[in-house]
Amino acid sequence: MRDSRESRLLLILLVAIAFALITVDMRSGESSPLDSAREGAASVFGPVENAVAGAVDPVGNAITAVRESGDRHDRLAALERENAELKTQLGSDERRDSRAAQLDKLLRTAAAGQYGVKGAQVIAIGAAQGFSWTITLDVGERDGITTDMTVLNGDGLVGRVTTVGPTTSTVLLATDPDFTVGTRLEGNDELGFATGRGDSWLTVQLLNSKADVKKGDRMVTFGSSGDRPFVPGVPVGKVVEVPPTTGGLTRTIRVEPYVGFSRLDIVGVVVEPPRENPRDTVLPDPPKAEPTPTVTVTVGPDGEPLEEGAEGQDGLEGQGGQDELDPQGPQETEPDVPADPDAVGRDTEEVAGAAGIDEGVE
Repeated sequence: MRDSRESRLLLILLVAIAFALITVDMRSGESSPLDSAREGAASVFGPVENAVAGAVDPVGNAITAVRESGDRHDRLAALERENAELKTQLGSDERRDSRAAQLDKLLRTAAAGQYGVKGAQVIAIGAAQGFSWTITLDVGERDGITTDMTVLNGDGLVGRVTTVGPTTSTVLLATDPDFTVGTRLEGNDELGFATGRGDSWLTVQLLNSKADVKKGDRMVTFGSSGDRPFVPGVPVGKVVEVPPTTGGLTRTIRVEPYVGFSRLDIVGVVVEPPRENPRDTVLPDPPKAEPTPTVTVTVGPDGEPLEEGAEGQDGLEGQGGQDELDPQGPQETEPDVPADPDAVGRDTEEVAGAAGIDEGVE
């Protein structure tokens, strides 16, 4: 009990002393008598506090980083999901707009040629049943598709149907080496056969070796018997190379197809042929020739071209008289001179006599 009472008394004493010091420090203001003691304590315990803080701070920072890492990871994951959703939405919008444009172009081409088409989408490309240049469509027997039907898109001829399943069909592209289609040149109706080369070009063999053909000429499909496998009038491509004739019975030219076979998406299968041959009406409008700029140069009287704005000024000056217009300059008028010298003397005497008479009269 004695120790307990002494401890309590000591505690009360220390508390009283602390309150007394605090009161003295507060009442003294800036000139506190405890400033020197405070500075001494700071100089003694300051280095200790810095050393302890340097040892403890990395641990505290690590603990804080561990606590916040979960929140940061969640925020990063949320931002990544939002970014992916935005990209997906943007991509889907662009693809939808592209497909809408392709479908609109396909329908306009079908209307121009009076083709009844079944719209389809390319779902696969590559080798199929031994063919190297083929595509697979998402339409088949259930959609009324049969073999040997013409396939086109908004640009022109794509190929022909070779295999048909219940819900899909295989199309041999026009660029395949085993593909051949009859063609007709625009304007002169020269006939030929277009064959794929395994790349992005077609080789056309014209039946007339003396056919009048030049670079830029366009051609369409000639059509097959019963419109199978090809309907007439489908744009094929334009001539890009006309080699010299070799004296053979036929003539071979190089044609660039209208269709971009590396970016096929929306196509149409011709399920109903046209009632009449559309001939060249399905071909796109030929490119308009760019107007040739003309320059007008006005030449002045001295034969030199006039500067801009000088023509009107020269015209006004030219109205002043014949001197500016006549390149030979002004011409002087010579006085009439009598041929007889005596006549000149008589005229002089007569004038002098007349003067004298006038003086006498006055």
